[in-house]
Amino acid sequence: MMLRATADGVTLAVRAQPGAKRTAITGIHGEGQAAQLKIAVHAPSLEGRANEALIAFLAVTFGLPKSAVEIISGELSRSKVFLLRGVAIARATVILAQKAAT
Repeated sequence: MMLRATADGVTLAVRAQPGAKRTAITGIHGEGQAAQLKIAVHAPSLEGRANEALIAFLAVTFGLPKSAVEIISGELSRSKVFLLRGVAIARATVILAQKAAT
Protein backbone atom coordinates (compact mmCIF):
# COMPACT_ATOMS: atom_id res chain seq x y z
CA MET A 1 0.00 0.00 0.00
CA MET A 2 1.34 3.42 -0.87
CA LEU A 3 -0.66 5.08 1.93
CA ARG A 4 -0.55 4.00 5.55
CA ALA A 5 -2.13 5.68 8.56
CA THR A 6 0.19 6.60 11.44
CA ALA A 7 -0.27 8.43 14.74
CA ASP A 8 1.13 11.61 13.12
CA GLY A 9 -0.69 11.47 9.78
CA VAL A 10 -0.03 9.20 6.80
CA THR A 11 3.02 7.77 5.13
CA LEU A 12 3.24 7.81 1.35
CA ALA A 13 5.53 5.50 -0.62
CA VAL A 14 6.96 7.30 -3.65
CA ARG A 15 9.06 6.21 -6.64
CA ALA A 16 10.94 9.32 -7.82
CA GLN A 17 11.99 9.92 -11.41
CA PRO A 18 14.39 12.89 -11.27
CA GLY A 19 15.36 15.01 -14.27
CA ALA A 20 11.89 15.08 -15.87
CA LYS A 21 10.51 17.95 -17.97
CA ARG A 22 8.06 18.84 -15.18
CA THR A 23 7.12 17.65 -11.71
CA ALA A 24 3.92 15.58 -11.81
CA ILE A 25 2.32 12.36 -10.66
CA THR A 26 2.82 9.87 -13.49
CA GLY A 27 1.15 6.72 -12.17
CA ILE A 28 1.74 3.76 -9.90
CA HIS A 29 4.96 1.74 -9.65
CA GLY A 30 4.53 -1.89 -8.56
CA GLU A 31 1.43 -3.48 -7.12
CA GLY A 32 -0.13 -4.59 -3.85
CA GLN A 33 1.95 -4.00 -0.74
CA ALA A 34 4.91 -2.82 -2.87
CA ALA A 35 2.91 -0.15 -4.76
CA GLN A 36 4.46 3.32 -4.88
CA LEU A 37 3.19 6.61 -6.27
CA LYS A 38 5.34 7.46 -9.30
CA ILE A 39 6.33 11.13 -9.38
CA ALA A 40 8.41 12.67 -12.15
CA VAL A 41 10.59 15.41 -10.65
CA HIS A 42 11.93 18.34 -12.66
CA ALA A 43 14.94 18.80 -10.37
CA PRO A 44 18.06 16.64 -10.82
CA SER A 45 19.11 14.19 -8.12
CA LEU A 46 22.08 16.36 -7.16
CA GLU A 47 22.71 17.67 -3.63
CA GLY A 48 19.20 16.81 -2.48
CA ARG A 49 17.48 19.04 -5.03
CA ALA A 50 15.07 16.32 -6.16
CA ASN A 51 14.14 15.63 -2.51
CA GLU A 52 13.47 19.34 -1.93
CA ALA A 53 11.34 19.48 -5.08
CA LEU A 54 9.37 16.40 -3.98
CA ILE A 55 8.73 17.90 -0.54
CA ALA A 56 7.52 21.15 -2.13
CA PHE A 57 5.31 19.25 -4.62
CA LEU A 58 3.74 17.04 -1.93
CA ALA A 59 3.16 20.05 0.34
CA VAL A 60 1.24 21.83 -2.44
CA THR A 61 -0.62 18.65 -3.47
CA PHE A 62 -1.85 17.95 0.06
CA GLY A 63 -2.25 21.59 1.16
CA LEU A 64 0.44 21.38 3.82
CA PRO A 65 3.34 23.59 4.88
CA LYS A 66 6.67 22.16 3.71
CA SER A 67 7.58 21.59 7.37
CA ALA A 68 4.76 19.00 7.58
CA VAL A 69 6.32 16.82 4.84
CA GLU A 70 9.28 14.70 5.93
CA ILE A 71 11.32 11.96 4.23
CA ILE A 72 11.41 9.06 6.69
CA SER A 73 13.27 6.59 4.46
CA GLY A 74 15.02 6.40 1.12
CA GLU A 75 16.66 9.82 1.10
CA LEU A 76 19.36 8.62 -1.32
CA SER A 77 17.15 6.19 -3.24
CA ARG A 78 14.48 6.55 -5.92
CA SER A 79 12.12 4.66 -3.58
CA LYS A 80 11.18 6.94 -0.70
CA VAL A 81 8.66 7.09 2.11
CA PHE A 82 7.29 10.47 3.18
CA LEU A 83 5.41 11.34 6.35
CA LEU A 84 2.57 13.79 5.73
CA ARG A 85 1.85 15.22 9.19
CA GLY A 86 -1.74 15.97 10.12
CA VAL A 87 -3.31 14.31 7.06
CA ALA A 88 -6.07 11.73 7.55
CA ILE A 89 -5.86 8.67 5.33
CA ALA A 90 -9.36 9.30 3.94
CA ARG A 91 -8.38 12.83 2.85
CA ALA A 92 -5.10 11.62 1.33
CA THR A 93 -6.95 8.91 -0.62
CA VAL A 94 -9.40 11.47 -2.03
CA ILE A 95 -6.61 13.87 -3.02
CA LEU A 96 -4.66 11.11 -4.79
CA ALA A 97 -7.79 9.91 -6.59
CA GLN A 98 -8.46 13.47 -7.82
CA LYS A 99 -4.83 13.88 -8.97
CA ALA A 100 -4.89 10.52 -10.76
CA ALA A 101 -8.03 11.57 -12.64
CA THR A 102 -6.41 14.74 -14.03
